[in-house]
Amino acid sequence: MIRSIRHKTAQANSTARAIPEGGACRWRVRDCAIGLMLFFHCAPVLAQTETLLPVPSGQPVHLSDVLLDNNPGELWVRFRFIAPKIGSSVGRIGYDVATKDMEHLCQTLAVPYVAQHQLEPFRVVVSLSDRPIDFGDAAPDATQFFEAYRLEQSRCIWEGL
Repeated sequence: MIRSIRHKTAQANSTARAIPEGGACRWRVRDCAIGLMLFFHCAPVLAQTETLLPVPSGQPVHLSDVLLDNNPGELWVRFRFIAPKIGSSVGRIGYDVATKDMEHLCQTLAVPYVAQHQLEPFRVVVSLSDRPIDFGDAAPDATQFFEAYRLEQSRCIWEGL
């Protein structure tokens, strides 16, 4: 079972009226329409301002998602990052440099995250991808690097899987 940390299901303890007393008001509809227009107008700007995480190579890296995966029989916490400059061609960030970035991300982001959420994972996986890819989807044209770690005394210990 895989569950995303960033998305939680809310459950209501009570119900609320779908329509306010006296019926729907036109000004509320107009305000919602204006709000939606502003949202869609500003959404591209907001998407470009994702938080970049500092890594030793200096490449731009941002967190895509965090997944809790019990599928292997133990809890694996997967930290998935987008790093558009990774690759094997000249001028790209290669695996040898990216491993230092992944270890840094494990130590500076995964360790505090696991502690804050009181998780006890069997493994922590840090992955870099040059583009967004849904978990489990095949993408032969994408570059992806993976490293697995076990956590001991708040330290990331590399596991050569």
